[in-house]
Amino acid sequence: MKIFHYRDVEAKDAGEGTSKVRVRWLITEETGAENFAMRFFEMEPEGYSPFHSHPWEHEVFILEGEGIVVGGGEERKFRAGDVIFVPPDEKHQFKNTGETTVKFLCLIPYAQK
Repeated sequence: MKIFHYRDVEAKDAGEGTSKVRVRWLITEETGAENFAMRFFEMEPEGYSPFHSHPWEHEVFILEGEGIVVGGGEERKFRAGDVIFVPPDEKHQFKNTGETTVKFLCLIPYAQK
């Protein structure tokens, strides 16, 4: 078992195609997780992720803030407490449309071994 505070994990720029988004890789293979990674995202007002797809699913829990998620040919509003499932290969994008930072957890599976 491991217990640590999320702030002990370095926040890094979320990468290409993002704006005003930081990510902390909380649980990874280095932590001992064999199946899933847990990531904590902070998206500032007017921030967004890239419009992209990949062969794995996302499980997302919105902790704070509000915005929209684009996917499946539609835009849907989200707010704190919402749960979002993005299936494999679906193009998607998260956008902060509010006035405060959006904070969310995102879990993704590792590639099948």
